[in-house]
Amino acid sequence: MGAVTLRVGDLDGMIRYYRDGVTLELLSHDGPVAVLGRGTTPIVILEHAPELRHASPHSAGLFHTAILFDSREALATAIASVAAKYPGTFTGSADHLVSEAFYFTDPEGNGVELYFDRDRSTWSWTHGRIEMATVFLDPNGYLRDHLTESAADAAASGLGLGDAVVGHVHLSVGDIASAREFYVHRLGFETTATLGTSALFVSAGGYHHHMAMNTWNSAGAGRRGRALGLGKVEIVVSGADDLGELGERMSHHGVATRDDGRTLAFDDPWANVVEVRTAEASVG
Repeated sequence: MGAVTLRVGDLDGMIRYYRDGVTLELLSHDGPVAVLGRGTTPIVILEHAPELRHASPHSAGLFHTAILFDSREALATAIASVAAKYPGTFTGSADHLVSEAFYFTDPEGNGVELYFDRDRSTWSWTHGRIEMATVFLDPNGYLRDHLTESAADAAASGLGLGDAVVGHVHLSVGDIASAREFYVHRLGFETTATLGTSALFVSAGGYHHHMAMNTWNSAGAGRRGRALGLGKVEIVVSGADDLGELGERMSHHGVATRDDGRTLAFDDPWANVVEVRTAEASVG
């Protein structure tokens, strides 16, 4: 997964949340657009759109952006930083068997998951489906176990440890049948898990999930209007051949695409914008 683009009303405030709270680095800030990430990897792109309003909480859009850290110490650093600077944004935590996850809501209502993956050798698969659960995970205990002295010092300074990437993106959608038709049968992800008719988890390459869709707040939602919140979901593929094959498949299924030679963009059934690019294509 590539960066998630958010349209925001208070650009400076949102930069502070993701930089000083979540411990991402401000990679660039060019007028109304700020890019935050780690090293050279963009994670969140903020686009200033003060003319827009917030969408209804029951509309389709972003459920959360899930940021994957490369160690428990790095995750604990980010958790401690957000807890100290934005304590009211914490919404919960869970051991999902495949991962350890902590949930927040940014100042403009966008969901954020900060997580660490357990070793793949511990994941359990049955007939192509991953075993996941929601088991209580004590955030205070987690920090006691994994917030080292150096991590605590980094958190207090708003600095991050290790590497981080977008691990997965979770969307709010109107119905799961349409989500499966689009993301599995058309786009080409594989189903890894379902929760009845209310949630779908999909991935490529045997990951537990790169994307998820649920109807928990948005059942029956139609196409989104232009509003604050999700601007674009980015997917990265290996090379130009993959991009070409995807373009042919989407055309075969009658999905209108926008192709600028570097990226292929299209809308899902709820007007969530998905943009696919090759690994070598620059991000801007």
